[in-house]
Amino acid sequence: MTMKVKTTMVPVQPARSDATIHWSELMAVGRAGDRRAYDRLLAETSGWLTRYFRRRLPPAHVEDAVQETLIALHHRRHDFDCEQPLRPWLAAIARFKWVDRLRLMERESAAPAVESIVISHEIDVVSCHAVRGLLSQLRPAQAEAIRMVKLDGLSIVEASERSGQSQSLVKINIHRGLRRLASTCA
Repeated sequence: MTMKVKTTMVPVQPARSDATIHWSELMAVGRAGDRRAYDRLLAETSGWLTRYFRRRLPPAHVEDAVQETLIALHHRRHDFDCEQPLRPWLAAIARFKWVDRLRLMERESAAPAVESIVISHEIDVVSCHAVRGLLSQLRPAQAEAIRMVKLDGLSIVEASERSGQSQSLVKINIHRGLRRLASTCA
């Protein structure tokens, strides 16, 4: 027993290679002065750009990258050939903006946060007062030798010339002063 299957022919429409091919038309009409068409183009490309950058950037940088790309699209809209598809041209702009954003993120990570600078300054001020208090417990010659060599960064020779102490005496005063500070802090 053989069965016959009835087939119907469905007309096949040519597939669009790019679902965004109408963006070129919107760009052409928008450049001619149709504000609604241009607004629609920006809205549609904004959605596409958001998806593009979400796959490539941290969430905090997505909206900025989208806006920078839309601004670049707007500024360069007269350079676009409306006979060509818009998406490859837009993707090239987006790729450049993505690289710019990565560079910015790298610079941001290299720069210390303002909070850390304030905290660091606070620690420095407190440390300075603590060291000043500790040095006040030493003999003046010991405190002066430690201050010049260990804090100001002078060499033994320079500290000797400035203080009038011999180089050996500068070394002895530093050693004895540090030993005394260590014993008081312990």
